[in-house]
Amino acid sequence: MPIDVGTMAPDFTLKTQDEKEWKLSAQKGKNVVLLFYPLDWSPTCEKEMCKMSEAPPISVSADTVVVGVSRDSTWSHKAWKKDKGIKHDLLADPMLDVTKKYGLQHPVAAFISQRATVIVDKQGKVAFVGVQEKTGDERDWTPIQAALKQLK
Repeated sequence: MPIDVGTMAPDFTLKTQDEKEWKLSAQKGKNVVLLFYPLDWSPTCEKEMCKMSEAPPISVSADTVVVGVSRDSTWSHKAWKKDKGIKHDLLADPMLDVTKKYGLQHPVAAFISQRATVIVDKQGKVAFVGVQEKTGDERDWTPIQAALKQLK
């Protein structure tokens, strides 16, 4: 089951595509949009991550950070980000530790995450959770945008 809205988001540290440590608690004071996705180089994941860089389907203000999270390696993330012109950081969760903490491991293909969005507010609480029913379908951006508008 996905993490519950209103609970404190489990803190975590993952490496970015540039091998830098990225820590959730270091983002305190900002809203964080965690875009969990199954795999780099796959069609729907590529469409979503490129869309966030080219014509974002959600409004992202200066006090909001967007990151992608998948099981892929930092090397895959680096190559994919460069090749596709992705602007936001991609976090490597190779053992799905963070994915599992957030209850987002795929129920059938247990080696990947579900396509899901978690918004963590400035105080570190989970403000929104959305899980795409079909992994191959692009996430619904409308409720994500609505949730971001509600945050101050």
